[in-house]
Amino acid sequence: MKQTAPDRLRALLAGEDIITMPCCFDPLSAKLIEQEGFPLTFMSGFAASAARLGMPDTGLMSYGEVVDQGRNICNAVDIPVIGDGDTGYGNAMNLRRTVQGFAQAGFAAVMIEDQVAPKRCGHTAGKAVVSRAEAFERIAAAVAARDEGADILILARTDAAHDLGLDEALARAQEFKRLGADILFVEAPRSKAEMARICAELPGPKMANILEGGLTPQLSPDELQALGYKIAAYPTTLLAAAMLAMVGALQEFNGQGVAPDRLMGFDEIKTRIGFDDYFAAEKRFIRQPD
Repeated sequence: MKQTAPDRLRALLAGEDIITMPCCFDPLSAKLIEQEGFPLTFMSGFAASAARLGMPDTGLMSYGEVVDQGRNICNAVDIPVIGDGDTGYGNAMNLRRTVQGFAQAGFAAVMIEDQVAPKRCGHTAGKAVVSRAEAFERIAAAVAARDEGADILILARTDAAHDLGLDEALARAQEFKRLGADILFVEAPRSKAEMARICAELPGPKMANILEGGLTPQLSPDELQALGYKIAAYPTTLLAAAMLAMVGALQEFNGQGVAPDRLMGFDEIKTRIGFDDYFAAEKRFIRQPD
């Protein structure tokens, strides 16, 4: 029997090495991540909002839009995908439905955070967190949905360090783990010392969020593993690379086309998108004339 996406993620978490995880924003970016040999990806809320809406990651994508985007991504790849469930889109009952919906869409894990709704990117201004009681209620509801049959892991995130300090963030994350979260994520530590403390004081797998130009130090995967992180996420790397390439091509465009060295060859484009696989499968159903 084929392993489920959550089972594949559990196997990765049980391994010895850190998991380097470029984040995707649509099915094509997820396929490219898989084709380059990465074992795991994450549907970045920042990047997905930019790609789907052309708008900032400020809670503008609805639950339905996020699940639809995620379902298409999960259907495009075999590697496990973690989904950004934001604040859960409402109260505990809404959150329960969110977790169930993410599991049905094919996600291996769902991230739930303690920001005030509408949430914001963790490395931008204006974010705030809910009370401890509400934060714990969210994670308890997510864990209950998992335990009631939603085959999915719970990635619990806190942004409390931004306004309330690292001590508060650690206290929240410790309670998230006690409530049953599978993976912990303390967003936006400001120094290597803070990152070391996160890893030393929190149990179980922990995720680091390495956003180029963001608030967290740009440590290498080896450095992150030495501290104790299990997942190194890169939420905007592909989006930033794609935007730079597209803007450069557009600025160069003069009506006569773009320099070939800026472009992927058409044959490789077709292969990576899946034309070769499609045509091979199509031959199985083409009947020869009698």
